[in-house]
Amino acid sequence: MNKNTIFVILLLFIPVSIAGHFLDWGATLVFITAGLAIVPLAGYMGEATEEIAVVVGPNLGGLLNATFGNATELILAFIALKAGLVEVVKATITGSIVSNLLLVMGFAMLLGGLKYKEQDFLPKAARLNASSMNLAVIAILLPTAVEYTSTGIGETTLENLSVAVAVVLILVYGLTLLFSMKTHSYLYDVGVAEMEEKAESDTDTEEKVNLPFWIGVLLIVTLAVAVESELLVSSLEEATSQLGLTALFTGVILLPIIGNAAEHATAVTVAMKNKMDLSVSVAVGSSMQIALFVAPVLVIAGWVIGQPMDLNFNPFELVAVAVAVLIANSISSDGNSNWLEGSLLLATYAVLGLAFYFHPLVEGLG
Repeated sequence: MNKNTIFVILLLFIPVSIAGHFLDWGATLVFITAGLAIVPLAGYMGEATEEIAVVVGPNLGGLLNATFGNATELILAFIALKAGLVEVVKATITGSIVSNLLLVMGFAMLLGGLKYKEQDFLPKAARLNASSMNLAVIAILLPTAVEYTSTGIGETTLENLSVAVAVVLILVYGLTLLFSMKTHSYLYDVGVAEMEEKAESDTDTEEKVNLPFWIGVLLIVTLAVAVESELLVSSLEEATSQLGLTALFTGVILLPIIGNAAEHATAVTVAMKNKMDLSVSVAVGSSMQIALFVAPVLVIAGWVIGQPMDLNFNPFELVAVAVAVLIANSISSDGNSNWLEGSLLLATYAVLGLAFYFHPLVEGLG
């Protein structure tokens, strides 16, 4: 069964989730079906973006991919923020970073490594990405450090600090795009070559790339993602309570897997075609985008809509992000991967997942 067949089957959950919501079939059913429905929608959003990128060219296409790469997570998190589920939104941010660096890259290196003994990718690009991720960790660590090292600091002060940090992170994200797509694009030649190769392969059928059609698909899918995210968020608290899950576990583990499912499939597929450059680029690039763009945008959006969200994270979430960035940077710095390194990333994710699952018990005992 190929990916498209699975996506078509999963689309059937859209009417089921909507019917479940209006006919009161229970929060758990709505939560599960809405989550399953988001998976193919995220996939089609990625496909529409790629098709549009072929027509508009590598530079604008790269920017488009960067903008819409995590649109599903951004929509889902924004709706949760609007509903006042700030802690779930924060957990989703950290969970997306951890999931991309450990789960996505881990599966890609494991499955790619089982097929090819060793796989190479650009070490210089990996090290530059590692530096950006280190900055992101520092940026989300500092507001928490300010909170823990100050007495009587007001919520407003933390919010103002977070908005200022968010502006800096968005500027850095803009600089990374300028660096990778303009001034130092030669360092990312593999990704550009892949895009050009795709463009060349589509030259014969370029008239078949119907730009208005794919723009329409992108708009419809984005709207559908917003509707399903609304259903998911509205049923989240009751459903997770019935399933015996905490908001922390749901935000860090479940929601990122739903939002990143299409990227997971892409990273693993290209790794098994021995294109580890692209695979690492998808995994690390997505994490960078969450840390440097999605999180700051949510902080600023919360400030604008009157639902303030600061960057003062749960310390345990910060530990998870720091661990993920540390081991991912350590493994990817040499520009070479094998199945054992993939296994190590997956084992780290499994240990963190278990820790998040049992975290309330540990907290309760303390």
